[in-house]
Amino acid sequence: MNDKTDTRKQILDAAMNRIVHYGYGKTTMSEIASDCGMSAGNIYRFFASKLDIAEGMARKFNSELYQKYAEIARGSESPEKRLRNIFHYGLNQTFDKIEKDAKILEVAEVLGQERPLFFNEGLAQERIYLNQILEDGVAKGTFAPMEDPSFVSEMIQSALMKFRFPQLYSMLTLEKLERELNGVLDIIIAGLKHGVEKHP
Repeated sequence: MNDKTDTRKQILDAAMNRIVHYGYGKTTMSEIASDCGMSAGNIYRFFASKLDIAEGMARKFNSELYQKYAEIARGSESPEKRLRNIFHYGLNQTFDKIEKDAKILEVAEVLGQERPLFFNEGLAQERIYLNQILEDGVAKGTFAPMEDPSFVSEMIQSALMKFRFPQLYSMLTLEKLERELNGVLDIIIAGLKHGVEKHP
């Protein structure tokens, strides 16, 4: 890690610590700079705005999430199990983060309004792992053949959008969200298997 990367990490860590205590709206660039022991002007050499810091925080979280998704997608479990695991892992990680640091939800809401392309980019990245699982499922005969796995992945994401973004959790407990997620996944997986020949 070079000095610039170290400084960026220091800024993101300081921003996270301040935002979880005071919220995104009440946090200023000068306060984050002060927490890092640098001038307010210096912080702009690394992030052009507070919104860029918020996106940097979200990218760090997503990077760790996608690393786990890649591991799940390459795993040895059945395609059906891997599909379930990706969405359950994402739900649990996001729910846990919001439960521990409730004010982080404000960051998600701001990014959703101000940086919608960031979320679209994340969904596109997620589809890489979903496509891998679907294609493997077809190759193994677990899922029925499909003309366009990428389109199917996109439709699966649309059906499960509620469990991807904390703004849509509707104040439900994790237990209730997991119950709903399992119910929707049951329907999706039944559809993916439809037409697969069953052998005694």
